Amino acid sequence: MKRRGILLLLTVASLGACCNQKTKTVQTATPEDEFAKGKLIANKPNFTGDAWLPMFVTVGDSMDYTISNVTFTPDVRNSWHSHPSGQVLFCTSVKGSYQEKGYSIQLLMPGDVVKIAPNVFHWHGATPDSEFTHIAVGTQISKGPTLWLDTVTDEEYNNFIQ
Repeated sequence: MKRRGILLLLTVASLGACCNQKTKTVQTATPEDEFAKGKLIANKPNFTGDAWLPMFVTVGDSMDYTISNVTFTPDVRNSWHSHPSGQVLFCTSVKGSYQEKGYSIQLLMPGDVVKIAPNVFHWHGATPDSEFTHIAVGTQISKGPTLWLDTVTDEEYNNFIQ
């Protein structure tokens, strides 16, 4: 009986000690961009201005897909283009724009995922007032390279409704 009383007393005491401790608040810093921008590619063909394009997975890696982290400076976009097997964009930072030929421009925000069907002509880039970053996945690259067309004109781009 004494043993049970001692065990009960120890259990209650340890619970009281546990529950009377102050809760610690852990604060973590949220990075602005998870991946480094890499080297600036100023005046790269098929971009209207400065962008960064570090490649995570390249054609040379023999994976049948590519992965890159693309950052556009404000007002910069790429040319009209299509991919023989499609493309997926994972929007990671700030806000951007996307348009398929014949459709309205869409606003892109962090967390948005754009699934682009094979051979659909489109462009993507920053908004006029904001930098934009996305991770681009080129799928089944063995089906052929990106087909680049004309630059997105200022008139087409300025149809963007914010």
